[in-house]
Amino acid sequence: MTYDTIIVGAGSAGCVLANRLSANPNHRVLLLEAGPRDWHPFIHMPAAIAKLAGMMSMNWDYYTEPEPQLGQRRLWWPRGRVLGGSSSINAMCYIRGDARDYDEWARLTGDERWNWNGVLAYFKRAEANTRGASELHGADGPLAVQDLKYRSVLTETFVEAAQACGHAPNADFNGAQQAGAGFYQVTQKNGSRCSTAAGYLRAAHARANLTVRTRSVTQHVLLDGHRAVGVDYRHNGRLTRAEGREVILCGGAVNSPQLLMLSGIGPADHLRENGIRAMHDLPGVGANLQDHLDISTLQHCTKPVSYDRLNEVAVALEYLLRHDGPGTSNIAEGGAFVRTPLAPDERCDVQLHFIPAMIDDHGRHRLPGHGYTMHACNLRPRSRGTIRLQSANPADKPIIRANYLSDAQGLDLATTIEGAKISRAIFAAKPFDAYRGDAILPDADVRSDADLAAYIRRKAETVYHPVGTCRMGNDENAVVDSELRVRGVAGLRVVDASVMPCLPGGNTNAPTIMIAERAADLISGA
Repeated sequence: MTYDTIIVGAGSAGCVLANRLSANPNHRVLLLEAGPRDWHPFIHMPAAIAKLAGMMSMNWDYYTEPEPQLGQRRLWWPRGRVLGGSSSINAMCYIRGDARDYDEWARLTGDERWNWNGVLAYFKRAEANTRGASELHGADGPLAVQDLKYRSVLTETFVEAAQACGHAPNADFNGAQQAGAGFYQVTQKNGSRCSTAAGYLRAAHARANLTVRTRSVTQHVLLDGHRAVGVDYRHNGRLTRAEGREVILCGGAVNSPQLLMLSGIGPADHLRENGIRAMHDLPGVGANLQDHLDISTLQHCTKPVSYDRLNEVAVALEYLLRHDGPGTSNIAEGGAFVRTPLAPDERCDVQLHFIPAMIDDHGRHRLPGHGYTMHACNLRPRSRGTIRLQSANPADKPIIRANYLSDAQGLDLATTIEGAKISRAIFAAKPFDAYRGDAILPDADVRSDADLAAYIRRKAETVYHPVGTCRMGNDENAVVDSELRVRGVAGLRVVDASVMPCLPGGNTNAPTIMIAERAADLISGA
């Protein structure tokens, strides 16, 4: 069958596009997703995020190559493989970044339409914020955004402690200024997760002109010369072909460059090394990989008030009966944005996520007793990595080299050390006196910058924000232009976090949804 648009990947961006493009009843859309439908109840109950981490049926389960600056450790990169993609398994924090991030995008792409004034309308169009419409917020969009229905006493204490350390109170991290400490708003509706599958795709599912195929792994983009004309995909083990006037890749920072390279679009020498005919030499494919590296600080709690030992049956019942209680928590309830002396400009360069539980190794390592955790990440890393093919076989996972802490100046490590110090200072503040037990990670013997650097190399992990591997721009190393069209290949676009020229200052889900909202207008000519 021939479609007007074939969308590869039903994640944060793909579901947005499927909704917006199929709103035209004469526009036939095929949406392909490698994973299953989002039927599992753990997806929709926010606090069950801890259970989702180990469910490989909904997770690409990627690992980096051994990281030279992190003791040759291979870091786990969970990425969503289900309707809604990573928006179905993330911590639901609704963060756009600093307005000046988008002014930087405009400068790097040479297109003023990507500046803050240009993108704000798309953030607002996506958003249904329960606080109501304002100059900076939308109230009628498909993506539900609300204040948390339930917060731990420990999170309240964190906000008090951060303010005691001089961090200004901030009731809206997406407001007039980002700096300060407060509570995250979340992508939830009435206490349930609002992924893009729930917010966008569900409303469009019944449209006759929209076909959604899950468990369908795209193998190649089909090219007729320098034009994309369709895809081959494997559905329930059977190889199937679909033709389309335009193909849009929405696989994210790992899968989109992988699929381009499997299709003969990418660095020609690398493609030939893997036995792939180079249909279009595009050196930037898979380059410019960026991610937020995160370091955790864990402290024992002297009172049994953390989420570590909750009665799971009671929590689930309260959630099912009233959609309230700890089951509605996104776990990462509070946070802060901080500008350190190492910040390259006036924007914040460290983000904190406070968790009223002990989270080590992505929550896969369960610790005894009660405690709390602070995550601190460097928002503006200088280090760059790559995505490369392992082979020409689409079933083989790509090679991820994040190259964390590899910048020549050593500023990425220095900024991460600052984040660890800020975390410790907040935990040492007076409001935590009633709860503070012994330090867990790092232990009390870790004092100097050298000690903290060694701890970071031993324990730092991703905070799940890879971007940049199909960078948009107007130079020879850009993969897509400012309208997200693959340079030199007609009928082919990339719409996901991989097109970001640099990381925004915060969580990446809301910016990815914004990109898809804008792409829908670019495609439809609105």
